[in-house]
Amino acid sequence: MKHTLKYIFSICLLFSMFLGHTQETSTTTVTKEIVPVKPKTEAKPAIQETKTDTVPPKTDRYGLRVGVDLYKLTRGFYDKDYKGIEFVGDFRLTKKYYLAAELGFEDKTTDDDRLNSTATGTYIKGGFDYNTYQNWLDMENLITIGLRGGFSTFSQQLNSYKIYNPNPYWGEQPPIVDGKKYDGLTAGWFEVAMGLKAKVFNNIFVGFGVQLKLLLANSKPDGFDNLYIPGFNRTYDGSFGIGFNYTVSYFIPLYKKKVKIPETKTETPKK
Repeated sequence: MKHTLKYIFSICLLFSMFLGHTQETSTTTVTKEIVPVKPKTEAKPAIQETKTDTVPPKTDRYGLRVGVDLYKLTRGFYDKDYKGIEFVGDFRLTKKYYLAAELGFEDKTTDDDRLNSTATGTYIKGGFDYNTYQNWLDMENLITIGLRGGFSTFSQQLNSYKIYNPNPYWGEQPPIVDGKKYDGLTAGWFEVAMGLKAKVFNNIFVGFGVQLKLLLANSKPDGFDNLYIPGFNRTYDGSFGIGFNYTVSYFIPLYKKKVKIPETKTETPKK
């Protein structure tokens, strides 16, 4: 009996311990701390400052170019029968067109088979040039073709002449010295001028030109023809003449104009 009571007491003690343990676990609450979660914000891309290169607009220079014909200026050094000078100039009107003019003086002695005469006078030529050359970048070279109208006032002095003898049995007669001077003579002509000018230094140009001329009006002295007309050149070929010059000139810039760049149209692809 004693052992039986001991056994029952032990079972009761174990049962009471189990019951107390279950009550402790049931009353124990687990508290979790709720941490607020910050919403993720998208990172904004950093704004980069883009520096745009400012390219100045392309401009063309406009102004007056003046110079001198070196051929006429230096010809008197080796030709004792010639003295002369010519000034040249042009003014740029548009991208391609130039007003052009030449002003000069000539004193030329011509010794023909039958007579010797000296033409002395001044002349002026005016017209325009068209530049056919397409320059690169800041180049200012010219290849031009143009038209001119020329006018000259001059005098002719008959130095000596020979009388024509169809039967020179006794030989040719000596030339007769005359010395008579004919003033107030005039001549007018039309010419086509072709030339080129190249920029060799800053504002300094060297050029070469050729002129094809057609004589329109010509007042002649009594008894003989004009063998040489200042500005027109010699008249051996009738109404046609030819001339050329070799110039050095200086450009005086006056203002600038912006170059208009043509817009390129982009074609949309066809569907």
